[in-house]
Amino acid sequence: MTHVVVIGAGIIGAATAIEALRAGFDVTILDPSQPGGEQSASYGNGCWLSPMSVIPPAVPGTWKKVPKFLADPLGPLAIRWGYLPKVAPWLAKYLAAGRTWGRVEKTARALRPLLDGAPALHRALAEEAGVGDLIGQTGLIYVYPSRADFEAEREAWRIRGAVGVRWLELDGEELFQREPTLDRRYTFGVMVEEGGDCRDPGGYVAALVALAEARGARRLPVGATGFRVAGKKLHAVLHTEGEVLADRAVICAGARSKTLATAVGDNVPLETERGYHALIANPEVVPRHGLMPSDGKMSIMATRHGLRVAGQVEIAGLEAAPNWRRAEILRDHLLGTFPGLPRDLPAARVKFWMGHRPSMPDGMPVLGPATGCPDVIHAFGHGHTGLVAGARTGRVVAQLLAGSPPEIPLEPFAARRFA
Repeated sequence: MTHVVVIGAGIIGAATAIEALRAGFDVTILDPSQPGGEQSASYGNGCWLSPMSVIPPAVPGTWKKVPKFLADPLGPLAIRWGYLPKVAPWLAKYLAAGRTWGRVEKTARALRPLLDGAPALHRALAEEAGVGDLIGQTGLIYVYPSRADFEAEREAWRIRGAVGVRWLELDGEELFQREPTLDRRYTFGVMVEEGGDCRDPGGYVAALVALAEARGARRLPVGATGFRVAGKKLHAVLHTEGEVLADRAVICAGARSKTLATAVGDNVPLETERGYHALIANPEVVPRHGLMPSDGKMSIMATRHGLRVAGQVEIAGLEAAPNWRRAEILRDHLLGTFPGLPRDLPAARVKFWMGHRPSMPDGMPVLGPATGCPDVIHAFGHGHTGLVAGARTGRVVAQLLAGSPPEIPLEPFAARRFA
């Protein structure tokens, strides 16, 4: 039986392991950390399953904001001065990827098949793992202070519509009928009914890995360090305690995938976007849908642990200390979004988190065979779409392992696009 080593036990690795087992492969998972633990990007996700997340982070005009990114350490996107020399090449590619709306639309057309139908795919996986209640399909709402604020983003919404996203526009009272606890300064909303949510991303990932293990996968608590390759054929995956023999391998190690990709011939511009979240336990207010206020650029979701608000992008590398003031800003945005939340919350009811999104500069993952060893499959760099794209990514990787045609076009995600 062909032995596949899955490197990483986040949402991508978990879904990949299950689908590889389903396809008849022998599977070993390598990850030094506990699946679904607080160290993982999957754990801290904003809880949205958003098939409409097809617009890359950079759009036309973003380059004009770079001085503000550098000057304001507490803005929605910040770049630490000391990290600028290292991140400058990535930043240049990031800005170039969104230089024109034509480029943005090309990215959206590539991403849409990867994300389309994601809530249903996740619901099926969750039910297999016995945690179907963690996946909701009640729709997601973007809220704006006014219709004019929505119109200012019209081109992005036009592109979403062009690739198949549909929405309902909610004026005034119709918005408050759906979300009566929302602050009245918001007078316009856009509801995407195909959107879903995950009410405990960490618990969901842990359940998927447990399912993979129950079906025969082995999990080793070690970190992968490289590969033993001869003549472009994989023989083993190297790790911190030795090696494990392997016929095939999948790199889905999140923000730590770059070194592994380089070892099999692909020098990819992977960077970590540090994201934050704040969670209020036992909230006095529970929104009915996932919400994204335009003036905060944050996602809000009622989870089984409390009310979570997630967002913020900080470019500062893997090792820099967190700036918890950024999480406090998210908490303050949350308090301003719902008048029913008390302003004097005790510290014991608020939890802050910071983690690392594995991000490519063009907003798209690296997905497909490695250049220097086709036995190794890349499946990393999903950035802001890691959770929502996880289920279909696992299916596609299993198809590649089996030598079957992938169910979506993969050319836009090839590592060689950065060569």
